[in-house]
Amino acid sequence: MSSLAPLLETWFSERLIKQRHSSPNTIAAYRDAFRLLLGFAQQQIGKPPSKLALQDLDARLIGDFLEDLEKQRSNGARTRNARLAAVHSFFHYAALREPAHSALIQRVLAIPQKRFSRPVVTFLIATEITALLAAPELDGWIGRRDHALLLTMIQTGLRVSELTDISCSDLQLGTGAHVRCTGKGRKERCIPLTSKTVTVLRAWLQQRAFQPSDPLFPNRSGGMLSRDAVERLLHKYVRRSRQSCPSLRDKRVTPHVLRHTSAMRLLQAGIDRAVIALWLGHESIETTQIYLHADLSMKERALARTAPLHTVARRYRAPDSLLAFLEGL
Repeated sequence: MSSLAPLLETWFSERLIKQRHSSPNTIAAYRDAFRLLLGFAQQQIGKPPSKLALQDLDARLIGDFLEDLEKQRSNGARTRNARLAAVHSFFHYAALREPAHSALIQRVLAIPQKRFSRPVVTFLIATEITALLAAPELDGWIGRRDHALLLTMIQTGLRVSELTDISCSDLQLGTGAHVRCTGKGRKERCIPLTSKTVTVLRAWLQQRAFQPSDPLFPNRSGGMLSRDAVERLLHKYVRRSRQSCPSLRDKRVTPHVLRHTSAMRLLQAGIDRAVIALWLGHESIETTQIYLHADLSMKERALARTAPLHTVARRYRAPDSLLAFLEGL
């Protein structure tokens, strides 16, 4: 085995898992990044991953890999930057274990994150929410599960990873109804539930013999739903709801759009940004700033409170007959 394989194994097992105690989501993201990188290196160099050396992963190869992500896999700048962050993390570790390759490591670490445009966030309005929640058919347990899942996502603003990790024991439907979850950075938080959500969730739990440790929203075999499964069921109901709500035809609705919808509902209700940041589990209140840019009605109300500018509209008249002729062409 070359110097790369044991170094990569100790980075995962010793540094990330034992020393840093990284979350399973971080481990999975870094694992996927290096599976793609090693596969790309095998195609370019002709060596199997177990035979690669650290010096094979130079700055040129890493740069070509990042370009391939965008061109061949159609990854956006955010995904590209996430893959690069995994590579940077490994090379920071390699700098301490392989000082002989410090020049190569520095060149890789010098590869910058790619800048990207930040579009205004997409969210659902009231009529679109109503159409989406009416899409599941409630005559089967799958439809009842999906209706409860969509309502919970819209009301709580949970991330997909937070939603799928919820067990029945994390739910409190009595006085002070709330749901507990563990978000990014292992930060635990409690999110209150509305009476409507409590009614739907209580009916959902009564229809199946749930154990406290069971997932709140299980798959057909009783296990935890995957991220892909949540995205597929959401896309299915979005397509169905477009028939009754034409405005959804122009929107790309993802699970994160439902999270944005929850934040926008709170903002439009006059909730302070600090409370919204705590509600969503944001690291900083500045992250909530994006919702202010998306709320056009709030800007219109602010404009209505300002004094109108007094100006006189005048029509341009050419000072010369020849210029007037030219202006009229």
